[in-house]
Amino acid sequence: QVQLVESGGGLVQPGGSLRLSCAGSGSILSIETMGWYRQAPGKERDLVATISRLSMINYSDSVKGRFTISRDNAKNTVYLQMNSLRPEDTAVYYCNADVYVPTPGTGVRLINYWGQGTQVTVSS
Repeated sequence: QVQLVESGGGLVQPGGSLRLSCAGSGSILSIETMGWYRQAPGKERDLVATISRLSMINYSDSVKGRFTISRDNAKNTVYLQMNSLRPEDTAVYYCNADVYVPTPGTGVRLINYWGQGTQVTVSS
Protein backbone atom coordinates (compact mmCIF):
# COMPACT_ATOMS: atom_id res chain seq x y z
CA GLN A 1 0.00 0.00 0.00
CA VAL A 2 1.16 3.54 -0.79
CA GLN A 3 0.33 6.75 1.05
CA LEU A 4 0.87 10.37 0.03
CA VAL A 5 0.88 12.74 3.00
CA GLU A 6 0.71 16.50 2.45
CA SER A 7 1.79 19.17 4.91
CA GLY A 8 2.41 22.91 4.99
CA GLY A 9 -1.02 24.38 4.38
CA GLY A 10 -2.52 27.15 6.48
CA LEU A 11 -3.74 30.72 6.61
CA VAL A 12 -1.66 33.45 4.99
CA GLN A 13 -2.21 37.09 4.07
CA PRO A 14 -2.34 38.20 0.43
CA GLY A 15 1.18 38.58 -0.91
CA GLY A 16 2.52 36.00 1.51
CA SER A 17 4.19 32.64 0.95
CA LEU A 18 3.66 29.01 1.88
CA ARG A 19 5.56 25.83 1.09
CA LEU A 20 3.67 22.57 0.68
CA SER A 21 5.29 19.16 0.95
CA CYS A 22 4.02 15.72 -0.05
CA ALA A 23 5.87 12.59 1.00
CA GLY A 24 5.19 9.15 -0.42
CA SER A 25 5.59 6.05 1.71
CA GLY A 26 4.91 2.34 1.45
CA SER A 27 5.67 -0.19 -1.28
CA ILE A 28 7.23 2.25 -3.76
CA LEU A 29 9.63 1.09 -6.46
CA SER A 30 9.77 4.48 -8.14
CA ILE A 31 7.58 7.50 -8.78
CA GLU A 32 7.08 8.94 -12.24
CA THR A 33 5.08 12.18 -12.52
CA MET A 34 4.21 13.99 -9.28
CA GLY A 35 1.95 16.97 -9.11
CA TRP A 36 -0.28 19.36 -7.24
CA TYR A 37 -3.94 20.03 -7.92
CA ARG A 38 -6.38 22.29 -6.12
CA GLN A 39 -10.10 22.47 -5.56
CA ALA A 40 -11.93 25.59 -4.42
CA PRO A 41 -15.44 25.36 -2.92
CA GLY A 42 -18.02 24.68 -5.61
CA LYS A 43 -15.39 24.22 -8.32
CA GLU A 44 -13.70 21.33 -10.06
CA ARG A 45 -10.25 20.05 -9.12
CA ASP A 46 -7.71 21.80 -11.34
CA LEU A 47 -4.07 21.26 -12.20
CA VAL A 48 -1.55 23.52 -10.45
CA ALA A 49 1.77 22.01 -11.49
CA THR A 50 3.40 18.71 -12.39
CA ILE A 51 6.99 17.48 -12.46
CA SER A 52 8.30 14.31 -14.08
CA ARG A 53 10.96 12.05 -12.65
CA LEU A 54 13.46 13.78 -14.94
CA SER A 55 12.19 17.21 -13.77
CA MET A 56 10.15 18.21 -16.80
CA ILE A 57 7.74 20.79 -15.35
CA ASN A 58 4.31 22.09 -16.31
CA TYR A 59 2.43 24.95 -14.61
CA SER A 60 -1.07 26.24 -14.99
CA ASP A 61 -1.15 29.76 -16.40
CA SER A 62 -2.67 31.10 -13.18
CA VAL A 63 0.40 30.24 -11.09
CA LYS A 64 3.28 30.75 -13.55
CA GLY A 65 5.92 33.05 -12.11
CA ARG A 66 4.54 32.74 -8.55
CA PHE A 67 4.70 29.01 -7.72
CA THR A 68 7.66 26.64 -8.01
CA ILE A 69 7.40 22.85 -8.00
CA SER A 70 10.36 20.63 -7.14
CA ARG A 71 11.01 17.08 -5.99
CA ASP A 72 13.48 14.92 -4.13
CA ASN A 73 13.47 11.48 -5.72
CA ALA A 74 15.51 9.94 -2.90
CA LYS A 75 12.82 10.99 -0.42
CA ASN A 76 9.81 10.35 -2.72
CA THR A 77 8.76 13.91 -1.95
CA VAL A 78 7.36 16.77 -4.01
CA TYR A 79 7.26 20.41 -2.92
CA LEU A 80 5.29 23.45 -3.96
CA GLN A 81 6.70 26.86 -3.07
CA MET A 82 3.90 29.40 -3.34
CA ASN A 83 4.78 33.09 -3.41
CA SER A 84 2.73 36.25 -3.99
CA LEU A 85 -0.37 34.41 -2.86
CA ARG A 86 -3.77 35.80 -3.81
CA PRO A 87 -7.24 35.24 -2.33
CA GLU A 88 -8.14 33.27 -5.48
CA ASP A 89 -5.44 30.73 -4.57
CA THR A 90 -7.61 29.66 -1.63
CA ALA A 91 -8.41 25.96 -2.06
CA VAL A 92 -7.69 22.47 -0.83
CA TYR A 93 -4.41 21.41 -2.41
CA TYR A 94 -3.97 17.75 -3.34
CA CYS A 95 -0.81 15.83 -4.12
CA ASN A 96 -0.89 13.30 -6.95
CA ALA A 97 1.63 10.72 -8.08
CA ASP A 98 2.07 7.90 -10.58
CA VAL A 99 3.78 5.15 -8.61
CA TYR A 100 5.38 1.89 -9.69
CA VAL A 101 4.51 -0.73 -7.07
CA PRO A 102 5.49 -4.39 -6.84
CA THR A 103 2.75 -6.94 -7.47
CA PRO A 104 2.82 -10.72 -7.23
CA GLY A 105 2.76 -12.48 -10.59
CA THR A 106 3.11 -9.55 -13.00
CA GLY A 107 5.91 -8.00 -10.98
CA VAL A 108 5.32 -4.27 -11.44
CA ARG A 109 2.26 -2.05 -11.82
CA LEU A 110 1.81 1.70 -12.34
CA ILE A 111 -0.90 3.13 -10.06
CA ASN A 112 -2.12 6.71 -9.60
CA TYR A 113 -2.49 7.93 -6.02
CA TRP A 114 -3.94 11.02 -4.33
CA GLY A 115 -3.11 12.58 -1.00
CA GLN A 116 -5.78 13.58 1.51
CA GLY A 117 -5.46 17.30 0.78
CA THR A 118 -4.29 20.33 2.74
CA GLN A 119 -6.19 23.60 3.10
CA VAL A 120 -4.62 26.84 1.90
CA THR A 121 -6.48 30.02 2.79
CA VAL A 122 -5.32 33.43 1.57
CA SER A 123 -7.12 36.19 3.43
CA SER A 124 -6.45 39.40 5.30
